[in-house]
This record gives sequence, structure tokens and C-alpha cells, in this order.
Amino acid sequence: MDTSIWAWLDPFGLIFLVGILIPNLIYAFRRPEGFESGWHCRPLEIMEQAGRIGCTAFMVLHFPGTGWGFASQGAFVTYLIGNAALVGAYCLVWAVCFRRPSKFRAWALSVLPSAAFLLSGILEHHLLLTLSALIFAPCHIFLSVILKSNKTLRFY
Repeated sequence: MDTSIWAWLDPFGLIFLVGILIPNLIYAFRRPEGFESGWHCRPLEIMEQAGRIGCTAFMVLHFPGTGWGFASQGAFVTYLIGNAALVGAYCLVWAVCFRRPSKFRAWALSVLPSAAFLLSGILEHHLLLTLSALIFAPCHIFLSVILKSNKTLRFY
């Protein structure tokens, strides 16, 4: 069993995660009101946060016995190209739509990171990342897109 830090740490996952986090941090400092919503659904918010924390942790950390690695070199290349494209598109949407809230921006900024987490989990055969992404993605999309844009929905 490999006990080096590289057995636990995924440097590519860290790079992709930083690519997702940097635009969010810039936006949070420049426009903190942009993250606020008047609508709340506490159970979904809790599930979304649990999924987000899981995706963030498991994108970078690999605990022994929770994954099997890439099935082939082609799966690894697909992981690199797919995540580079998803994270690049995510950063591009942030750059182009920074000051213009729209349904497109809400959908894109919800779906792109969700797809990156899910793609990574599936291609790496990483059970905890895949499960976290399956929790995070629908909750994040619902809260960011559907709940924020539909003024008739009320959840208590």
C-alpha cells in the first residue's frame, strides 16, 4: 500500500477545484448580495451543503478503499479534457456574465461544476465523489435556478 501523499491527494482534482473556486471567491468579495436569495428550503440547503463539502473534499482527497482509479489511459485523458472544458466554460460564463444575472448564467453556473464533479467521480471510479455529486447536483440546480427564479414557490 502506497503511503505517500500522492496516494491520498489528487493534484489534477485540486487544479480543477481551484478553477471553480476562484471565480466564486472574486464574485463573493465584489458582489456578496449576489449569493443571497429571498427563498429558502432548509432541507435542500442542508443537502446541497453536504454535497458541496463532499465534492470539494473528495475531488482532492482519495481515501483507500473508496475508489478504484481510472479504468484506462483513455478514461484519464477524458477526465483531463472533460474537466478542463467544463472548468474553462465555467470561468468563461463567470467572466462574460459577471454583472448580468440571467437564467442562462444560473443554469450554466449550476450545471457546469455539477457535471465536472460527476464526470470526475464516474471516470475515477471514486464512490464518495460520485455520491456527493449525485446529492449536490440536483439540490444545487434546484436552489440556484428553479427556486430563485420562481416567485410562486414557497418552502418553509
